[in-house]
Amino acid sequence: MPAAVKDHLAEVVAGLLVLLLAAGFVVFAWGQTGGRAGADTQRLVARFPGVGGVTVGTDVKIAGVKVGRVERLTLDPASFQAVVTLAVDRSLALPVDTSAAITAEGLLGGNYVALTPGAETQMLKDGGEIAETSGAADLMGLIGSIVNRSGDDGRK
Repeated sequence: MPAAVKDHLAEVVAGLLVLLLAAGFVVFAWGQTGGRAGADTQRLVARFPGVGGVTVGTDVKIAGVKVGRVERLTLDPASFQAVVTLAVDRSLALPVDTSAAITAEGLLGGNYVALTPGAETQMLKDGGEIAETSGAADLMGLIGSIVNRSGDDGRK
């Protein structure tokens, strides 16, 4: 076999190995990021006055444990509220009086949607709406107001 053919054959084999490795990584990443969401999740809708720091893929947690992710964000043109579609583990039976709040992980952490299950005996169904919500706190605005007041000793 001529040397030129051997060189090209080695390049083709190396290229195929790289493609297989890349395909394996895509399958792994898809599974880890919830790309397999479907039959094992239920969709719930929540309306918030503001969703600062929440994007598609943001975690949904109960008691600090991830139970789902934000699947979709839209704006209700009538109320100008953010409509958030949550994909939540179907095995969870969430009461209809469950509440949702956008919570920060800390001063430097990102936001997530925190669910607090209620006490009702009737459960939310797939496509149901969480009525009790509270939006994201404006931490930068709060810090700014504290900084602006820090030099004020009450005299004008």
